[in-house]
Amino acid sequence: MSRKSIVKLVASAVVVVAAVVFLGGFAGGQDVMYHVQNRDKLGPLSRSDIEYLDVEAPEATSKDGTVNAQDWSAIYPYIAVSWGDNSKNSYVTDYLEQDPYLVNIYEGYGFAKDYGSARGHEYCLTDVHKTLRPHAKANCLTCKTPNFAKLVNDQGVGAYSMPFEEAEALMEESVSCYTCHANEAGKGGTRVVTHSYVNKALGDNAGAIDPSTLACGQCHIEYYFTREDSETMMPYQSVDTMTPENILAYYDSIDFYDWVQESTGAKMLKAQHPETETFLHGKHAALLNCADCHMPLEMANDGTVYHSHTLVSPLENETLLSSCAACHGDTDMVSMVHRLQERVTARETEVGNKLSGMKDQLAALVAAGDTGEAELDALRKLYREAQWFFDFCYVENAEGAHNSELAFRCLDTADTKIDEALALMEAL
Repeated sequence: MSRKSIVKLVASAVVVVAAVVFLGGFAGGQDVMYHVQNRDKLGPLSRSDIEYLDVEAPEATSKDGTVNAQDWSAIYPYIAVSWGDNSKNSYVTDYLEQDPYLVNIYEGYGFAKDYGSARGHEYCLTDVHKTLRPHAKANCLTCKTPNFAKLVNDQGVGAYSMPFEEAEALMEESVSCYTCHANEAGKGGTRVVTHSYVNKALGDNAGAIDPSTLACGQCHIEYYFTREDSETMMPYQSVDTMTPENILAYYDSIDFYDWVQESTGAKMLKAQHPETETFLHGKHAALLNCADCHMPLEMANDGTVYHSHTLVSPLENETLLSSCAACHGDTDMVSMVHRLQERVTARETEVGNKLSGMKDQLAALVAAGDTGEAELDALRKLYREAQWFFDFCYVENAEGAHNSELAFRCLDTADTKIDEALALMEAL
């Protein structure tokens, strides 16, 4: 198994790769229907073993009124401890060192300066503070801390344009209870979408998505910052439009770009971490949610059954792996997924290096000054599109495990557009 596969597998476990369950119909055989109908009965424990509490929230100790993890710890001691264990995942791999072609592709953008693998949620504020990527405005805090979500909910979209340092000084904890539950965790563990842009983007279509999975998906998405007020926003309005093709078309329709690359003059896009979109359009979306694959049920010594909030890969937990058997039988899931990730990684490396070479040729044409703007713009468009499809796969942390068909489709699309650009350049 390649180093990159291992890193991305760990990253996917740490950041809880978002899985959104679309509550519509789906096609499947009897084994699939059995799994759906009996999902709660699979494994040694089931959700029916959990005694959900109906209690008032404790008094908030945070200045902004968010009930934090420490506040909840007396009511949910096992969950609080398990959440704290996410701090054990502190290892970071430098992707720029591992895949040097990224520095060339991201030339002129912050990710060419600093791009490391994700780690435990507890480090979100630490990492955004020390990153070498510039962050003049507070919008960079959007998914790093519940305090910023609360600030937006209280003050409106103007909070996004606050100076970063000013807003950062108000933040008290990294991703925590309020992020997924607001202050409602005492009401049977109610899940809440606390990020206002989710409902703003999806509107009535948000009702078609299970809030218990969208609570995770509200952060594990592709997003952009609006030109008007730097608001964090999602580039689609429904589940059906959460594809890389539709998102690209949306960005094109509003002439959006993250940066203009100096050497090529191309208006470039930087994909974020589209776990939600990738999973939703895969085979498992009709069956599973985030907790099913990343939050195993556990029993404490006193008999309390709870969802562990230590976010793990299903390949590293026997309880989670046991649910795979309902559809996959006695398949060696660990070996199967690792082989798949190795294939995706190898294809990424191939396409990434090819994209970097094509970018160099485009930059050389621009520097030479002998090519007309119309021809250069056609090449810039192909470069923008190729980089987008490549990046959509590269930055999705499951490395093909959530939707291998989409991963390979993105990479094949990028490869095709690179070939088109190379053919155009050869014809000049």
